[in-house]
Amino acid sequence: RPGLQMMMKTCALALLALGGVDAFSPLARPRIARTQGTLKMAMEERSDIRNIAIIAHVDHGKTTLVDAMLQNSDVYRENEEVKERVMDSNDQERERGITILAKNTAVEYKGTKINIVDTPGHADFGGEVERIMNMVDGVMLVVDSVEGPKPQTRFVLKKALERGIQAVLVINKVDRPSARVDYVMDKTFDLFCELDATDEQTDFQTVYTSAINGESGLEADCSDLTKNMNAVFDKMLELPPPKIAVDEPLQMLVANIDFDDFKGKLSIGRVASGSLKVGQTVGFTRPGEKVETGKVSELFVFDKLGRKNVDVAEAGEIVMIAGLPDVQIGQTIVDKENPKPLPPIAVEEPTVRITLGVNKSPMAGREGKKLTSRMIRERLMKELDRNVALQVEDSEESADTFIVSGRGQLHLTVLIETMRREGFEMMVGAPTVIFKEIDGARCEPWEMIECTVPDEYTGSVVDMMARRKGELVDMAANPADSMTAIKYLLPTRGVLGLRNALLTATRGTVIIDSNFDSYKPFAGELETREKGSLLAYESGTVTPFGIMGAQDRGQMFIPPRIEIYSNMIIGIHQRPGDLKVNVCKAKALTNMRSSGADEKSTCVPHIEMSLDACVEYINAEEVVEVTPTSIRMGKKPGWDAKRNQRAK
Repeated sequence: RPGLQMMMKTCALALLALGGVDAFSPLARPRIARTQGTLKMAMEERSDIRNIAIIAHVDHGKTTLVDAMLQNSDVYRENEEVKERVMDSNDQERERGITILAKNTAVEYKGTKINIVDTPGHADFGGEVERIMNMVDGVMLVVDSVEGPKPQTRFVLKKALERGIQAVLVINKVDRPSARVDYVMDKTFDLFCELDATDEQTDFQTVYTSAINGESGLEADCSDLTKNMNAVFDKMLELPPPKIAVDEPLQMLVANIDFDDFKGKLSIGRVASGSLKVGQTVGFTRPGEKVETGKVSELFVFDKLGRKNVDVAEAGEIVMIAGLPDVQIGQTIVDKENPKPLPPIAVEEPTVRITLGVNKSPMAGREGKKLTSRMIRERLMKELDRNVALQVEDSEESADTFIVSGRGQLHLTVLIETMRREGFEMMVGAPTVIFKEIDGARCEPWEMIECTVPDEYTGSVVDMMARRKGELVDMAANPADSMTAIKYLLPTRGVLGLRNALLTATRGTVIIDSNFDSYKPFAGELETREKGSLLAYESGTVTPFGIMGAQDRGQMFIPPRIEIYSNMIIGIHQRPGDLKVNVCKAKALTNMRSSGADEKSTCVPHIEMSLDACVEYINAEEVVEVTPTSIRMGKKPGWDAKRNQRAK
């Protein structure tokens, strides 16, 4: 372009002038040409590839949108059975209905390869979003046509805008009867402005979809919806292609790690400059650190739902490398002769910690195979390889206990559940928040809570938030559906256990979203749990007769015919304070009649407690025993002795 050439010449002349050389002398002409070439190289684009991330709040339809795009791209055979949410391949992702790990796929459209990264929508897995932003050049921001932007929408969009990434707005679920497209468009535009987006970023394109039906269009009234995803793909092609420097040395920031049973550790990232070849000896390092070397044994690019081997990968491509067992997320794979590492990935610090150690209950060692602190330590260290938002440190209380810190309770319980399924036995303590000293004041993390509840339960929700030191931010009623949206700032300490309490208070009708806001001064002591626990009086097998006598004292967590031990938590006491009950006692036999002949034992169904519910329930004196087949709660070992000392 003439204007660009004139700008290049002006810059070159200024540089030459600063260097003390006459810009119009013959000696200066080669330097001007070299300077122009350098500027052109820095602006070079690779037009045959797009690297795109799909970002959104949880349940706004990211993974379903990717499903529709894959079905529109001839990824499947005609007779192939297509699974729902095929990108959610992890067992826990399918069970919980959420995306936990960021995953890659690739499709081809109009001769252009589109690398797509599906990201988690839950705030606790925000570290996955932060690290993949280094791999992409554009994002598709998916927003529900009814709910509009939510707390995690703000978080993921903020991370994209901070990196200068261009976004396309995808208003999804436009087929819903209560869809309000104009409202969502206005709210999203306001969000861009609140996050200080540039004029170019604010001038975003919009596409309208019903991912579940495989429909897309470009008109706000949805009059042009067609039974394909072409409108989405066309907008993807309008996003910027990757900018590369072909003649620069190799640079590839490792953004993700995968493991293969046969190939070992696999490094995933985008080649920023240079090229990679099979058999090439490369270095990997961080700025200011020593360069380690390794040999690329295999090289892959993403192809549809899988990967394919290639011999060479040029700059701009997202690749997977085998043969570097010691590489870590955040390191840069570089030319060993001319290493130029990129700035490492920066993620936000964790806000919640939990203790995790060897199982010391009376039933330890019966169900799991991985029991020792060495095995637990090795597994946690392996998790640090790929979970950048996690931190692990040794506990000062005991050599066989570790402190694991993460973004939230869900972030930590997903890890514990994964380890449980791998055969580990562990003892898990109650979650606590991480305090900080800021300007001499003790500060704690606060979260923004958004609740949508039926109007009749608004008073209960407001009362519960107030008792947890919450600060009301906004409250708006929607007469159309008799629902009220409530926003609160709440200490993270008050968020722990809040979900179950709200679901109980609103009879399961509340919709809760939360996201980390900031560190604020300590809010003061919160109310403790209102009700105590029912504890097992002795070890043994639970009998229906024993439960029938104990269930008048509260709600039970256990069914009959299971093994329990002394001081195990078996229910919720209906009053404050703990109470020991004997649920192992059997009805005595007499010479007059057989046991149970005069009456039937009627047991009220017990409460099923998941791992997340157990971790929410316990307090500082209690622990959760996690084994491959059971989840139990109990008092900490030595609890009786400590209680007796306090009584004296």
